[in-house]
Amino acid sequence: MSRRPIADLLPWARNLVAEAGAFTQSHFRSADLAVDTKGDGTPVTIADQGAERLVRDAITAEFPDDAIIGEEFGETIADTPSAASGRQWIIDPIDGTKAFTKGVPLYSNLLAVLDDGVPVLGIINLPAVGEMLWATVGGGAFCNGEPCRVSTQATLDGSFAMASGLTGWAPDGMHRLREQGVIMRTWGDAYGYAMVATGRAEAMIDPIVSIWDVAPIGVVLSEAGGRFTCLDGIDRIDGGNGAGTNGLIHNALLAELRAQGTPHGDSL
Repeated sequence: MSRRPIADLLPWARNLVAEAGAFTQSHFRSADLAVDTKGDGTPVTIADQGAERLVRDAITAEFPDDAIIGEEFGETIADTPSAASGRQWIIDPIDGTKAFTKGVPLYSNLLAVLDDGVPVLGIINLPAVGEMLWATVGGGAFCNGEPCRVSTQATLDGSFAMASGLTGWAPDGMHRLREQGVIMRTWGDAYGYAMVATGRAEAMIDPIVSIWDVAPIGVVLSEAGGRFTCLDGIDRIDGGNGAGTNGLIHNALLAELRAQGTPHGDSL
């Protein structure tokens, strides 16, 4: 079955993510926002669920041959019996729900497209910050319509590294990175990867993630000149953890993490 070229999907996908972002913003810092707890102990709100429904419904209507997976409502195959397109959309309606419920404006709306299991399109929308990053394989990476690139920092010394949490690190783990001159910051999630893709930080370390947390990241970072892998250095989005860098410090950072014991912990 023929598929629409990925570059042709991008304007439609950007508009859809912007619409989802506007929906989440309509609930952001709402005084009556109810926060429920899912079976895995993570929070969920009407904003998460409504934004995912919005995106799912639009994809299903426009691309009935495509499969969908999302954080809130799981995986669905295509509506056609063959489900033969080989294309899958991955949705994280709010990456950083804990931050969202606390009124922190660093949450994001994420969307990725996979062709035959390979990420080919990624969007990171930061609606409260007013930035949207996007990329397609071979098409470059952009932030609000302008090309974006990772930094040229080539050593750990002086690099800014972000992390989604402080738990799960070896007792001296962050201290060891600081001894190498790494400047540590938190409030990560996809915001951290956006900082790397735009050259405002050199690394983002994610001790524990789900596929929807990082599905767009590799496309955006690679097109911006950087790199995303699991903490063991394998290029994949389903390994349960991840590190995104400007590429120049990637191997050195992973080697240092391995030396101290790869961190594992809670996602924000």
